[in-house]
Amino acid sequence: MRAGRWWWALVAIIGASLAPAPANAQSARDWLTQAGFVDRDRATALAHIDRADQAANAALAKSPGDEEALLMQAMALGYRAKLTSSRSLVMAARKQYEALVQRFPRSAEAQAALGAWHVGVIHKVGSLVGRVLGAQKSIAYASLDRAVTLSGNRAMLIGVAGLMRLQLDPDDPTGKLLVERATRSPAPTSVDVYVRRAAIAVLAEIKAGDDKAVKRLADTLLPFGQFS
Repeated sequence: MRAGRWWWALVAIIGASLAPAPANAQSARDWLTQAGFVDRDRATALAHIDRADQAANAALAKSPGDEEALLMQAMALGYRAKLTSSRSLVMAARKQYEALVQRFPRSAEAQAALGAWHVGVIHKVGSLVGRVLGAQKSIAYASLDRAVTLSGNRAMLIGVAGLMRLQLDPDDPTGKLLVERATRSPAPTSVDVYVRRAAIAVLAEIKAGDDKAVKRLADTLLPFGQFS
């Protein structure tokens, strides 16, 4: 099997647990999971992000302070920014994530989302240009560390923090430790199962000493890695 096909076969196997629910039963989180990990073309992913935004807005119309709905609304904006590479959306997403962290300082997912914003920008444009946009590795790692502390030992939050660190630096010692920890962490949801399997796959490359494979696989298995 050629290398490219091997990567996609692995992604397909790991993502098998994320089969979508019936459309009329999907929540904003479900739509974002579908867009980030399952969809294979940008137009479909963007349509599902729009569905997520609509679902989040509907929930906020009923309960304006709902933490889950506010988080999903911010993530939908961040996902749209990532797929469209719109600078204005990228900056708007950062403001929403920062507002969420201020409002819900004990939300592990809000902390992870803010950290992911900084990592995503640095990964895309580099540290120097990233600073112009306000992205800093120190903030990224501090936010991811807080997410891990608040995670309740969930595989998803621990594994994503590790994968993001390895996406930037495949030899990052904390990233390696987090990925290894994620392979042993509880996986109460389908996304946790996905991330734990992703961690197992990346850990195998870490043990093999293949930094290029670690970086490439971490990138491929994070949200929208299928478009990388």
